[in-house]
Amino acid sequence: MTFTVNLFFVDFSQHAFSHVWSLCVEEHFYLVLPLLVIWLMRRPSLRRTVFVIGGVILFGICFRGYKLLPLIAPPGWSGREVPDDFGIFYYRYLYYPTYSRLDGLVVGVTLALVRIFRPEWWSWLARRGHAAMVAGIALTGAVCWMFRDDAMADATKIAAWGTVIGFPLLAVGLGLLVVSSVSRDGWLSRFSVPGSRLLATLAFSLYLTHKEVAHLDRSYLPSLTASPDWKTVVVYAVTCLVAAGVLYGLVERPFMVLRDRFERRAAERVDAEMLREPAL
Repeated sequence: MTFTVNLFFVDFSQHAFSHVWSLCVEEHFYLVLPLLVIWLMRRPSLRRTVFVIGGVILFGICFRGYKLLPLIAPPGWSGREVPDDFGIFYYRYLYYPTYSRLDGLVVGVTLALVRIFRPEWWSWLARRGHAAMVAGIALTGAVCWMFRDDAMADATKIAAWGTVIGFPLLAVGLGLLVVSSVSRDGWLSRFSVPGSRLLATLAFSLYLTHKEVAHLDRSYLPSLTASPDWKTVVVYAVTCLVAAGVLYGLVERPFMVLRDRFERRAAERVDAEMLREPAL
């Protein structure tokens, strides 16, 4: 209710809504970004903008390093003892908190800034879709390799210390893939995935409900979900998509229609006032 569950993580006793941590990050982003933009637009400056973007990325790296590196320091270095349950420590201080997960948001905002305020830079990027795709795949693949071990089980594995730089590298890699997908000559911009429009439409409702629906599947359809085989995949896919479709049709879509109706009426009122009081 307060969008603070990611800041007060306790344990893993409740799993069905554990994914709402990202919704908390999203809500904090919606609240803070407008204030930051208002402050930056008072005296627009490329240097200040770069400083803020770099500062946010650097803060995340330093914070994660401050929390994590003393636990995985080499023998002989005076550091803290690795906690017995490193997984809880990892989630509580590194994975869930908003201030530790700003990398992806910053990369997305940076791309939007470049596209709107530096169209010549964006045009330069848009002409290099293939290079962006290759670089994006390389960075994303490197981070996937980095996190191939169970980061939540052992503080000495590469996935644990890779957390310090892995999050921003992953964000940059995915950002480059986004650039490639909207570029003029990128292979991704010409690639179409059947059903992707439907999944994109239901994405938010699907994200909200998928863990709860999977839990219900395991509880009420144990014979169909007991084994990790194709039957389980089909059951999960069908039930999760149906639940997402119901939520979208009954809640999300009606409210979007209502929003559009209010916006249209507001625009019509503005046009009517301009006709009554034309500029001299």
